[in-house]
Amino acid sequence: MPIYTRTGDKGKTGLFNGKRVSKDSLVMEAIGSVDELNAALGIVLSSKYQVSSIKKELVKIQNDLFLIGSLLASPNTKYKIHNTKYFSERAVEFEKLIDGMTRKLPRLMNFILPGGGEAGAALHLARTVCRRTERRIVALSNKQKINSSILIYINRLSDLFFTMARFVNSQEKKKETIWQQ
Repeated sequence: MPIYTRTGDKGKTGLFNGKRVSKDSLVMEAIGSVDELNAALGIVLSSKYQVSSIKKELVKIQNDLFLIGSLLASPNTKYKIHNTKYFSERAVEFEKLIDGMTRKLPRLMNFILPGGGEAGAALHLARTVCRRTERRIVALSNKQKINSSILIYINRLSDLFFTMARFVNSQEKKKETIWQQ
């Protein structure tokens, strides 16, 4: 079976419910941002720095992102209500991870510039892609009903990426650069 279908050659694509939408629709913007975030995590996972301490969690997040994309691509179907509590529970897990890593880090007293080592910089990039993804999902939620716990998950996820970036930079002994006014 070829990867190309030619069904999108006129700027429309299909959702899981069979509905055709413009490729620049809010739903496709949200799904595309989720996909881009997942790819950004692939960059983190392929970095030279061994992200072994967070690798399992990053792969789990990648799987979560596929589920989120499928839920966004399934408006008004049974998939819409699927896993309503799951994303809220994951957000609580993220908070525990953030708290655990933060205890091992120097106290943050200033804004820091994104960067550090390869993995840390890639996590900072993932954080910014996550923030854009959140904006796209919020825009979509203003037009159609979505699982509200997805927004909680994505919001907490960007906090987790920030903390992970600091954590791996600390483990790699990469100094944080303080923002200078």
